[in-house]
Amino acid sequence: MANSERIRPPWWLKYVNKVMIAINKTGLLKDGPVVLTVTGRKSGQPRSTPITPFEVDGASYVVGGLPGSDWVRNVQANPEAVLVRGKVRRPVRMVELSADEARPLLRQFPMLVPSGVGFMKNAGLVTGPHPEEFEALAGRCSVFRFDSV
Repeated sequence: MANSERIRPPWWLKYVNKVMIAINKTGLLKDGPVVLTVTGRKSGQPRSTPITPFEVDGASYVVGGLPGSDWVRNVQANPEAVLVRGKVRRPVRMVELSADEARPLLRQFPMLVPSGVGFMKNAGLVTGPHPEEFEALAGRCSVFRFDSV
């Protein structure tokens, strides 16, 4: 499980997330980001954020791109969540992987989610799309598997 390190998100992320959530509601995006809705660990209210899941060997995963981000801490407190794309809602249970389980998935991340590379590079976590740099984030960036409920 990831440690308590926290990297502050860029100032613009909240605004971009709101735009992505609005675009998602239209149902026009068939691939790419989905909206993850989880219960806030302090407020108990639904909290939504766009995420980009990826698939490996028939299972779906997501990487918490910023260590200690609010959505990651909310999922750690309550793993029941809903994935939304357009009008389709899919309840899931999010299972956090151990660092050893996460390593091979993080290694594949730059190829499977190229849009995430720039984000993680800007956060200072990696210098580019180098699989070994992403693999080294195991235990630092949380990786979750989506299980159907």
